Amino acid sequence: MSPDTPSHEAHRRQALADLGCIVITVSDSRDLDSDRSGSLIVSKLEEAGHRVIDRMILRDEAELIGEALSAAMSRKDCDAVLITGGTGLSPRDVTVPALEDFCDRLLPGFGEIFRMLSYEEIGAAAMLSRASAGIRGGRAFFSMPGSTGAVKLAMDRLVVPEIGHLIREARKSE
Repeated sequence: MSPDTPSHEAHRRQALADLGCIVITVSDSRDLDSDRSGSLIVSKLEEAGHRVIDRMILRDEAELIGEALSAAMSRKDCDAVLITGGTGLSPRDVTVPALEDFCDRLLPGFGEIFRMLSYEEIGAAAMLSRASAGIRGGRAFFSMPGSTGAVKLAMDRLVVPEIGHLIREARKSE
């Protein structure tokens, strides 16, 4: 590595690979057959060389989401949890507060950049997204909107390029 190599590029080269991931879809109406966004997350993770160790659909209830996040923490093979759905503005959309209450440290840049990129695609409606991410116990937790377009954007531009680097950095402080 050259002394002129920017540190973020050096860090990316040291990023963790072959991560164990749990995919959760939060929905009161979807099942595994109709869950296109969850399926897209699975395919993007697998294309990047990561393993999907569990996949589930949960009703949009904070207690269920919290229980699933706690269960993920008890798994030694879990490095990240990726959630789609429940990020809207209705009173039923409780994914974001459940995730943010659970995490030790939030990653506000994820939501900020997601909304900026989304704005480029859909305009001012991007401000309605509450996409969020955080860290707990050296694991990464991402919450994305339920649309396939939003999932594709988040996975291609944010999650897949940085997840290994993010988890490596999060584990340094442990």
